[in-house]
Amino acid sequence: MEHIDEKITAIINHFNLNNYAFSKRIGVTGTTIDSIVNGRPQSDGSRKKTKPGYDVLSAIIDEFDINPDYLFGKSPVMLKSEVSNTPTYSGMPQVISTTPEGEENVVYVPAKARAGYLDGYGDAEYIETLPAFHMPQLNNGTFRCFEVQGNSMVRTFFDGDMVFGRYVEDFSDIKDGRVYVIISKNDGVVLKRVINRIEERGKLILKSDNKDGNYPTYTINAEDIMEVWYVTMFASKQMPEPVDVYDRLHELESKIVDLQQLVSQKSQN
Repeated sequence: MEHIDEKITAIINHFNLNNYAFSKRIGVTGTTIDSIVNGRPQSDGSRKKTKPGYDVLSAIIDEFDINPDYLFGKSPVMLKSEVSNTPTYSGMPQVISTTPEGEENVVYVPAKARAGYLDGYGDAEYIETLPAFHMPQLNNGTFRCFEVQGNSMVRTFFDGDMVFGRYVEDFSDIKDGRVYVIISKNDGVVLKRVINRIEERGKLILKSDNKDGNYPTYTINAEDIMEVWYVTMFASKQMPEPVDVYDRLHELESKIVDLQQLVSQKSQN
């Protein structure tokens, strides 16, 4: 992470100024800025950088229209004018559905409604057109149900399955290797296993469980993400086939029963 002196140096360079010209713009001496970005000479030959005070930081923000979060390492966006054009992730869903008693419903998004959901996820009137139902056991957060479409997650989920997702309030809550429903302006509604690299690179890595080679891993930028739902449970129309170990156990059990019957018959003779 860049220190605040490096942030100020980046601002100076962005506006093609030198330290003296920059200092005049914010009403301080050139020595003040030089001590912040280069440091004051010490008796041992080293330089000790001075931390900027509130007045200096305030003057930089006002004069150059700087995003305060940029200076303090909370945002990569330098200018306030660019912040307004960058979508921000909401800590709560924009629209929820409730029962007459005020309890939250689970809104169901069928596959055929995915395109509409992308445009209407924040529209109360649109959300009201989707099926909704109450599940008392889903009471720790806001939940939404999505119909699985396609085969990219086969091995785990199948086309037509229903996954129940809890709304993720903060990107830092996204855990590596878990399955999420990601809503984004470019990719729409996708169900993927996620690796979180937002803090380091500003991206999520999305992976498919289907390993047949038709579903490559790809990334999505944080600013493109509109909603994230952590999959906590699912309902499937697929009845799982017994695995080999069960087949072998069944065969062994049958042989034991046959053997017991044979022993029993011999003992009676």
